[in-house]
Amino acid sequence: MIRRFFSSTTEIPEPPPVPRHVAIIMDGNGRWAKKRLMPRVAGHAQGVERVRDVIKACVERGVEYLTLFAFSSENWRRPPDEVNRLMELFVMALEREVKKLHKNGVRLKIIGDLSRFDDHLRNLIAKGEELTADNTKLTLTVAANYGGRWDIMQAVNAWRTAHPRSHEITEAALAEHLAMAYAPEPDLFIRTGGEKRISNFLLWQLAYTELFFTDTLWPDFDAAALDAAIESYQHRERRFGRTSEQLVQS
Repeated sequence: MIRRFFSSTTEIPEPPPVPRHVAIIMDGNGRWAKKRLMPRVAGHAQGVERVRDVIKACVERGVEYLTLFAFSSENWRRPPDEVNRLMELFVMALEREVKKLHKNGVRLKIIGDLSRFDDHLRNLIAKGEELTADNTKLTLTVAANYGGRWDIMQAVNAWRTAHPRSHEITEAALAEHLAMAYAPEPDLFIRTGGEKRISNFLLWQLAYTELFFTDTLWPDFDAAALDAAIESYQHRERRFGRTSEQLVQS
């Protein structure tokens, strides 16, 4: 059974007091390592450790969906040695963490263009998703070799393949083919590391998401930092195109 979720540009969702879906760009690993006179890869390794803590914190706070931007389609431009090490860390994390996620009721999803990954990595991804498919405590999505523009284009192509004789496409029809069609739109977007941009992440899905930027580097981002972001979200007025007066009346 396919679950249907509201689109914030066509319907008015009811904002939950605790964000149902949190999306995070985990930025600042390299700078964290550089400050400590360590190689950049040490920062990435520490960042992997931080993911475990944030997953636990999200479960404890009632977040249902957590989406992490692990590797963008533009990150291939980084030095080859760093890219290779990131792939090794990805493999290591899947080998070590999937059974733990399953034991704790977490469903794992990987989104992005997986065709560029080797067979071993793709096999680990498939096995991890299959093992955790029925878990309901939290859906953890890892975006790897993902880009928002890629997502929209692949959705268009998938729709055209499914409807070769149709010439009209609607927002609702296209949304069904997006990489995260299984999840509601994020309520809260967090970017660590001090940068203030979206960087081609979930371009469609972030249309009405509340944005939170912090100078905290990802390896230092903990439960208290997550609470600060959630508190900021809870003080936002989510109008979805309406006026403040309309919110009071409703």
